[in-house]
Amino acid sequence: MKKKFLLAIVAGLMAILLASCAGGTQSSSSAASSSDADASASASASASASASSKDAKTDLEDTLVIYSTHPEELLESIADQFTAETGVKVEFINLKGELADRVRSEKANPQADIMFGGDTATYMVLDEEGCFAETKPSWAANVDADYKAANNHWFGTYRTPMVLFYNTQTLDAANAPTDWADLSDPKYKDQIVTRDAKSSSMRSTIAALVQNTMDKSSEEDAWNYIAGLNDNIKNYYNSGSMMFEAIGKGEASISMAVINDVFKNRDKNGMPLEMVIPASGAIVITDCVAQIADAPHPGAAEAFMEFIGSDACQIANANDHNRMPITDAVLDQCPEWMQTQFTALPVDWTQVSENQSAWLDKWTTDYMDANKEVASDK
Repeated sequence: MKKKFLLAIVAGLMAILLASCAGGTQSSSSAASSSDADASASASASASASASSKDAKTDLEDTLVIYSTHPEELLESIADQFTAETGVKVEFINLKGELADRVRSEKANPQADIMFGGDTATYMVLDEEGCFAETKPSWAANVDADYKAANNHWFGTYRTPMVLFYNTQTLDAANAPTDWADLSDPKYKDQIVTRDAKSSSMRSTIAALVQNTMDKSSEEDAWNYIAGLNDNIKNYYNSGSMMFEAIGKGEASISMAVINDVFKNRDKNGMPLEMVIPASGAIVITDCVAQIADAPHPGAAEAFMEFIGSDACQIANANDHNRMPITDAVLDQCPEWMQTQFTALPVDWTQVSENQSAWLDKWTTDYMDANKEVASDK
């Protein structure tokens, strides 16, 4: 009897244990099933994200071609930044004074995607000729209306004040010019060297000075001023570095250049230079950018337009290459000299754009002395 009772108890315990084991197995199976479901969902999401990323990449061609007037060190830096961000390889061609003509000549069959560098007037002219496409980079909303096209065909990227400077070892402050008008004073004969007509900044400066003088006085006075300036210029250089070397070595005492180059040659290259902000105002050249109409790589071009005016790019190029941002928003993260106070010479850039070609032809044909032109030996 006791034996049967013990067997019954053992049987009951076994039943309970089996039931417990069965329940545990069922719970473990459910957890595994749930884990598999989560892994599957995660894999699906990852695949979806990967597919989305892949689709986004297909919008960007693997190459971008830029025509520019900017120095190669700046272009190389920008190309590296853009490639790191997008994976797109950048090919750039520095065309100096031939930039506009190249873009114009290729209008029917564009070979480049981006025009980068050059002044407002040049972009106005090419836009009238239908050379640019409409783009809407997000940063453009923060750009003043004076620095962009109303039709979204071109935008300013850098503000480039043109100023005077002199060699402090060959000329003292008391005898240095204080305004643009002084440059035609006969006392400065052979004391000035400048860039030649291939320099976009020099072309813009001449056109601005002609327009400003015409506006204040007359066209005759404007060209008399240009004649007096030419008489005082000892040499025209087609290399910016050669022009600064000429001043640094005392070949001449006075010149004009964009403000960032003056600071660079004074502070980094150790030249004895002093900057003069003209009393009537610095000539503020707006370096611009545009996507070329019917560009061969439109996806990459659009991405570049978004990239070039971004805060990160503007700050990097301000600190690494002395390019003043087109807006004031990021100036507190840029070199101190960019807070330099200056007024802008009043210039009607619309009138410049309408007459620039004729004025520059007149300057180079009737006033520039070809015997004073010095070609780069580099």
